Amino acid sequence: MLNDECSHGLWEKTAPPAPKTDRLQGDIAVDVAVIGAGYTGLSAALHLAEAGTKVAVVDAVEIGFGGSGRNVGLVNAGMWVMPNDLPGVLGQLHGERLLELLGNAPQSVFDLVARHKIDCELERNGTLHCAVGTAGVKQLEQRAEQWLARGAAVRLLDAKETAAKVGSTAYMAALLDNRAGTIQPLGYVRGLARAALGAGAAIYTGTPVAATERTGDRWILRTPAGTVSADWVIVATNAYTTSPWPELRSELLRLPYFNFATTPLPENIRETILPERQGGWDTKEILSSFRMDKAGRLVFGSVGALRGTGMAVHKAWAARSIAKIFPQIKDITFEAGWYGQIGMTRDSLPRFHTLAPKVISFSGYNGRGIAPGTVFGRILAEQIVGKITDADLPLPVTQPKDQGLRAVREGYYEVGAQLAHLVGNRF
Repeated sequence: MLNDECSHGLWEKTAPPAPKTDRLQGDIAVDVAVIGAGYTGLSAALHLAEAGTKVAVVDAVEIGFGGSGRNVGLVNAGMWVMPNDLPGVLGQLHGERLLELLGNAPQSVFDLVARHKIDCELERNGTLHCAVGTAGVKQLEQRAEQWLARGAAVRLLDAKETAAKVGSTAYMAALLDNRAGTIQPLGYVRGLARAALGAGAAIYTGTPVAATERTGDRWILRTPAGTVSADWVIVATNAYTTSPWPELRSELLRLPYFNFATTPLPENIRETILPERQGGWDTKEILSSFRMDKAGRLVFGSVGALRGTGMAVHKAWAARSIAKIFPQIKDITFEAGWYGQIGMTRDSLPRFHTLAPKVISFSGYNGRGIAPGTVFGRILAEQIVGKITDADLPLPVTQPKDQGLRAVREGYYEVGAQLAHLVGNRF
């Protein structure tokens, strides 16, 4: 996108084309205006349109331009926070409610893919959280125990079982989450857009919102060539927020994350790596992730930005790490490399905000955007049509709080990832 091969990489090369959209020209009036054409915004638009609500989505660039089109494609259940910790952070009511919602969230994605026949390379064989060292094993044991106590379809694998699932002896254990899976993320978000359009929603790309104003009981969104008048506004811009409501950006620390994709591996090699096509990631603090795409490319990623010296540093590290984990790959050639930004909150949990009268938002997915973004979009739609109230939400209603020293901390993480990858292998 925007002639930048490092923005969407492999996903742009292999996703089905986006549905045709244009810039907004002139003035329109709708019931709901959605800012942001990612998972949250498009899920909300789809569910609103299906409920008979007149809705328009505006995006400053393109469908899936932000994290929705750049991520690894792991459709995970839950968040990073340990299950038993959520009630302590959010309170018993919201903590248990969020656990139930996000535990079932991958199934919501799979149902939408099936119902709307979305072409996104869906694999439903679970995901693997892989333990590095004894500390990693202990972490996974705790996570498995807590999810199993809630009846989740997870299983802790020993080293031998893990090696068979991953195709590597690098890990001491793995947590197999059978609720989860993988998708082609840009294909999925474009499919959501196509479904929303088919349900009657309007989508305008290349249409940044420059200003907003409240006129009576309506909102006016001003764009370069037109306006949107709406009763409700959904702000679904997450880590790519600029304006309006820039306070959403102030509470998020942007963490860069990159991926490299190999050329398609020979059939005899690809059969030995993730043979059941789970996606995986490890327990290291600077984690790495890995998965296969439909054509047999290994997609390998970690924290870092592919700009400046970052491209050479992270590319060399990825090659060394793949050689260490998967020595059966004799010639590592990368076909694509790309990166995006993850919106991180202080406690690694998402936020629900009422930013102004009838202006609502979910943000802060902390690297878990696919399933949560999809179900949170549905919840925003249900709130607007009156199916649920604030009392039914999975998160408390809060106001954005500035994290402080964001630029310094973001620079530290970007430079720190380069330094860590400059000399390090994966283990």
